[in-house]
Amino acid sequence: MSTAIPLLPAWNLRSTSFVWGQRTYLMGILNVTPDSFSDGGQFHTLQTAVAQGRHLISSGADILDIGGQSTRPQAIEISTEEELSRVIPVIKAVRQETNLPISIDTTRASVAQAAIAAGADLINDISAATFDPDMLPTAARLGVPIVLMHIRGNPRTMQQLTDYQDLVGEILAFLKQRIEAAIACGIDRFRIAIDPGIGFAKTYPQNLEILRRLQEFRSLGCPVLVGPSRKSFIGHILDQPDPKQRIWGTAAACCAAIAGSADILRVHDSAEMYDVCRVADAIWR
Repeated sequence: MSTAIPLLPAWNLRSTSFVWGQRTYLMGILNVTPDSFSDGGQFHTLQTAVAQGRHLISSGADILDIGGQSTRPQAIEISTEEELSRVIPVIKAVRQETNLPISIDTTRASVAQAAIAAGADLINDISAATFDPDMLPTAARLGVPIVLMHIRGNPRTMQQLTDYQDLVGEILAFLKQRIEAAIACGIDRFRIAIDPGIGFAKTYPQNLEILRRLQEFRSLGCPVLVGPSRKSFIGHILDQPDPKQRIWGTAAACCAAIAGSADILRVHDSAEMYDVCRVADAIWR
């Protein structure tokens, strides 16, 4: 089964070339938040955040995704100043130690701009740039790649907005519209990746359906990012309330995503998922 997207140029970020379809890339999650669903508070200081960044890099991450605003269900929105104070020192400190690409996980254009200035290389926006009208023009001006994710509502309301008539069709239509909006703002279409948004305004069965039908997202002509790591649908299957005990359930979901031609997996456990990717890539790539 071929997973390459015809004529889709590689992303060249610092010393890393992302050649789509060749292998699966890992985006290591570095939450500098006190309240994320899986690791909130673990890496909330500069010292612990930088140490975790080192660990993710040494265990196989291709990108570090640094975020200061929790997006778990019911998460409270923090101020822009608080978000900046959390992420910018970490980005600067990590950048001094590594040439690995850094992603800023934010929905705010001002945070994205400050993060890129501090040493980040791409933007990961869970709202597909719908929360802040300045995000797409900012990404275009900066000339950096952007990941556009499907969501309904916001983290406080999203789990009450899971009624779809055509789950995959509606997600595809939303992402297509956001890709077109990004291009209209001047973003190169080959610098856009898409994320179907597992766990964001999705029920347990809907998350499974997305993984089963992931190949359909190839029709959008963009690299596909999938973020199943430690999420509640895995806990539901395993009857496991502790997110940290969902590593091997995550591994199974990552295998499914690779079989469905995912290009990037956003994960907490980079060492384990690095091995998963190597074996799954050997089978399906």
